[in-house]
Amino acid sequence: MMDTYRHTPVLAPRALELLSPALLGDSPLLVDATLGLGGHTEAFLASIPALRVLGIDRDPEALESSKARLVPYGDRVSFAQCRYDDLGLALDSQFGGEAPAAILFDLGVSSLHLDKPERGFSYSVDAPLDMRMNPGDAHSATDILASYEVDELAGIFWRFGDEKLAKRYAHAIADARGIKPITRTSELVEILQQATPYALRDKGHPAKRVFQALRIEVNHELESLEAAIPEAMNRLAVGGRIAVMSYQSGEDKFVKTELRRRSRSTAPLGLPQELPEHRPEFRELTRGAEMASAEEIANNPRSTSVRLRAAEKLRKVPS
Repeated sequence: MMDTYRHTPVLAPRALELLSPALLGDSPLLVDATLGLGGHTEAFLASIPALRVLGIDRDPEALESSKARLVPYGDRVSFAQCRYDDLGLALDSQFGGEAPAAILFDLGVSSLHLDKPERGFSYSVDAPLDMRMNPGDAHSATDILASYEVDELAGIFWRFGDEKLAKRYAHAIADARGIKPITRTSELVEILQQATPYALRDKGHPAKRVFQALRIEVNHELESLEAAIPEAMNRLAVGGRIAVMSYQSGEDKFVKTELRRRSRSTAPLGLPQELPEHRPEFRELTRGAEMASAEEIANNPRSTSVRLRAAEKLRKVPS
């Protein structure tokens, strides 16, 4: 398992550069809210000898892989199987509510999901149409394709996949499922290919954005993110730092809005002097969203669409 899934983490050196200034002292705590296969956590542990890490992932298989990979770091690493919007509960149960010095989110699908066809995340290999990050969750991609109305399908394809042909694809799926259930990735790919206008068939794979949208919907990723980012920012220690890597415009838009909202003064216009309670809670560390270099993309194609934002906590707002 270790050889098969030893992936290259996206923007690991830059994440280290942004978060390391907060990880000083005797025993700083980093929350890796999207542990995956442990690549980012391994890079941090190797670089910062005093570091402790809480690694969070909803996928039990990913956690087992990470535990094997991170054995050399012993009890410096703790693990929690949950969604990242439960990071507060994980901190409470394992660290007594300790405020972490840094929190990292690497959103999207992990190498494990893409490289194991039977999980149903990849449009390039035939497999059951599943896409659940936690196999114990109730609803798969097959269930969504069978039960959602046409407008609901079109909505998620547009919102989560930025798919311009969302309505066309939703109608094609509805027509196809009226004949027989859509249960395999190859069946969905064929439906989408047939529904794609001939002039657009060389503009990228027609299934890419639909598969992304289905994955986000199956796993409630945007819903989780909208709860997780505020919770992470609230839990962060003063002087702590947060970094978020997004791969889809809806994710990045939410992260951008939340970081900027809390990095602005709340002083009313015309106030002669800014009072302490109006000062920004955070300071943005990146100018807009940072992207991977051409060299990194060449070495690690999964970094192509990444957008990285980071911020430092300046003060704690009374609850």
